[in-house]
Amino acid sequence: MLKFWATKKHTGKQGDEIEHRLKHSECLEAQTQALYMENVNLQPRIEQEEEHFQLLLAGYNTYRNKMGAHREVIAHVEGKTATRRELLEKREIVKKLKEEKEELRIDLENPKGNAVRQGQGDIYNLKMRISEVKETVNKKIACIVKEQEVHIQLKKEVEMQNRRCDAILKHLHCQLNKTQSNKRQWNWDIQQMERKVAQLRKCLGITE
Repeated sequence: MLKFWATKKHTGKQGDEIEHRLKHSECLEAQTQALYMENVNLQPRIEQEEEHFQLLLAGYNTYRNKMGAHREVIAHVEGKTATRRELLEKREIVKKLKEEKEELRIDLENPKGNAVRQGQGDIYNLKMRISEVKETVNKKIACIVKEQEVHIQLKKEVEMQNRRCDAILKHLHCQLNKTQSNKRQWNWDIQQMERKVAQLRKCLGITE
């Protein structure tokens, strides 16, 4: 009789334990289903982030190529600007005027020359022209210096934009890596829970 009651008590405990395991298994199944649904819901977001990253990367490459072409144009303009050509032309004029002045000086020193009085007026006019040309040259030099300052500022802005784009690209890479890492972790967790559920089903003798 005592053995019967002990067996009945043991059977009751086994039943309670089975019921407890069934409830725990149901809870794990619910958690597994929730994780699966969360993974399904996250998949479009991951794909969207990847597409967004590719678009940003393409935009950055386009911007970098455009800036490269722009730098080439700036380098070309710096080497061959109309201002520099005009400056060289003015300098050539100054050189020719100096040569003419030297020729007039020689002519004036010639006792047999007949252009003494006319030469004095010509020398004055030449001095005025030389002064004007020098003033023009100084203005052109000031313009060139100002253009160089603008080019330097533009280069700084381009470098700043490049650094900003590099920072954005690095941040996007980090976000993508983090998302992919989370995805792998979630897949691993789901696999582990599926294994546990399978083990519990096997222990409880539950078939699919």
